[in-house]
Amino acid sequence: MVPDPAPRPIRPPSYFDAILPLVLLAAMIMSSVALFGLDAINGPIQVGLLISAMVTAFIIMKNGHSWEAVAEAGARGVSSVVGAIFILFAVGALIGSWNMAGTIPTLVYYGIHIMDPNWFYLASLLVCGIISMGIGSSWTTAGTMGVGLVGLATMVGVSPVITAGAAISGCYVGEKLSPLSETAILGAQLTGSDIYTHLRQQVWSSIPALIVAAILFGIMGLTDGTDGLDKSVITSELGALDGLFWITPINLLPLLLLVILSVRKTPASLAIMLSALLAAVLAPFTQPEAMLRFLADSHITGSLVFVKGSWLALANGYEANSGIPMVDQLLSRGGMDSMLLTIWLILGALVFGTLLDEFGLLEKLIAPVLLRARSTGSLIATVVGTAFGLNLISGDQYVAVVLPARMFRDEFQTRGLASTNLSRALCDAGSVTSPLIPWNSCGAYMAAVLGVPTMLYLPYCFFNIASPLITLALGYTGFKILRTDPVVPASPARAA
Repeated sequence: MVPDPAPRPIRPPSYFDAILPLVLLAAMIMSSVALFGLDAINGPIQVGLLISAMVTAFIIMKNGHSWEAVAEAGARGVSSVVGAIFILFAVGALIGSWNMAGTIPTLVYYGIHIMDPNWFYLASLLVCGIISMGIGSSWTTAGTMGVGLVGLATMVGVSPVITAGAAISGCYVGEKLSPLSETAILGAQLTGSDIYTHLRQQVWSSIPALIVAAILFGIMGLTDGTDGLDKSVITSELGALDGLFWITPINLLPLLLLVILSVRKTPASLAIMLSALLAAVLAPFTQPEAMLRFLADSHITGSLVFVKGSWLALANGYEANSGIPMVDQLLSRGGMDSMLLTIWLILGALVFGTLLDEFGLLEKLIAPVLLRARSTGSLIATVVGTAFGLNLISGDQYVAVVLPARMFRDEFQTRGLASTNLSRALCDAGSVTSPLIPWNSCGAYMAAVLGVPTMLYLPYCFFNIASPLITLALGYTGFKILRTDPVVPASPARAA
């Protein structure tokens, strides 16, 4: 009997092993953007991510790991975003059914009457901030109110790109400060902090960032040149909405259901999908003419046409035919299939990031940096840089929060720094910067639901940009840096 061959020895990765995948990914992304521009997100970047993941897999196997171990790690990375995939599909269905049921048209119709263009950006920031504080979800807020506000911006003559930045800024106010926020709870739990103590410490970076954003959006609203907007354009748009749909508060019932379910902490994908289904059920009763126009060429007649219309809106989105380009652009959106490119992007990023993490390539690069971070300010800067870098590399905000929490928790304890200093830095850099990166799950999501490419709205996400900068300032000045008695970890071995 021939004995089984001895397993290959496992070698630790070299610095070259750790750096090569990152250099390759950067080259692939820059090349795709140079060749395809904003269309790079529609496939070329995804290809670059998967090629980078394949090269990483070859490096891991070269170091003695089996293909089975690589495949299992990739599967774990994919499984970690199953919840996010369900949310994406649910939001796609929601946008399609809300358009068909008149929910989004009603929000836009009332919003045109209420919102002053000169304060539109500031109002978008505050509205999304209030809603996200109430429900604790940046994704849900962006997929509902954010969609309506960006569509409304086009209608009233202000920039939808700046509005997207204002809406995303507001969405992440709640992501950081709401006790219902998953990332806030996660950051507190991973660092051993009490959630409410963590939120009180978040205030010291979040409120200044919100004030900065409010001032900038207020100034931009006053100087955006909307005074010359032709009122007849707004009148024609209002007339088109009122003619295409029955505008009534009844159309807002799906929104009310979503808010109630979110406040009651119903899982996000379930809450969004139930709201989408309610809109699909309401549409035949409140918007029968809109549904018949949607299926004008259908060979099905009778009540089955409404079943087909609701089904199509959930799957492929709704299509308006008003003859007014801005109205059609606003309402012809949604459907689960509209999220497939985004899901492709997220899967590629998560597989790549998981391989780098589980096989020690990330730790190889971060450990030397940690040893050189001797002051409190430089330690917090290392946390911020690591979290932001993981958003770039891994493509997921949860990875950017979880891994640094594990890497730096003992170091903060050893230096006598309260765990809330670490949890604040993690949320300011790991959570808030995630929508600023096109291939990150959050950046891809925001671009998909708002219809504005990440690289266009990025400069206007003032809250998201200011938050990590203020955290760095707190670290280097020592202001609101809480201290405790130094604690030596049970296992004194530190990454080296």
